Amino acid sequence: MGKKFLKRVVADTLGFTLLEILVVVAIIGVLAAFVGPSVFQNISRSRQTAVVNQIAMFASALENYRLDVGRYPTTEQGLQALTNKPTLPPIPQNWNGPYLLSEPPLDPWGQPYNYRYPGERNPGSYDLFTLGADGQIGGEGENRDIGNWN
Repeated sequence: MGKKFLKRVVADTLGFTLLEILVVVAIIGVLAAFVGPSVFQNISRSRQTAVVNQIAMFASALENYRLDVGRYPTTEQGLQALTNKPTLPPIPQNWNGPYLLSEPPLDPWGQPYNYRYPGERNPGSYDLFTLGADGQIGGEGENRDIGNWN
């Protein structure tokens, strides 16, 4: 009888009851409800900060391009003109790139940046922007457009 009792005591202490498991799951659920929104808000904010930093990086490269060539790349030449000498007219004679070390990165939502020269919002310069998470013009929060005019 002693061995059976000892095996039962050991088995009971090694396992969890259904009630204990439900209590732990409930605690995790409550924590996730409080912590989750804060984490997702920080992710959204960090993506928007990344856009601002990448636009600043492009602005620096575009200024270097303009200083060498005398103008910004056309809309058709796009941001690829910063890594590869354009083959579309007008072909720059004084291209001294690459002005970026690698291909232009995608925005944090996986879409290419939009580039226009001459710009609609910056007629004497260029427009460089992302349409945000929704990929649509306009929007609020994470869906808002972020460009070199903000």
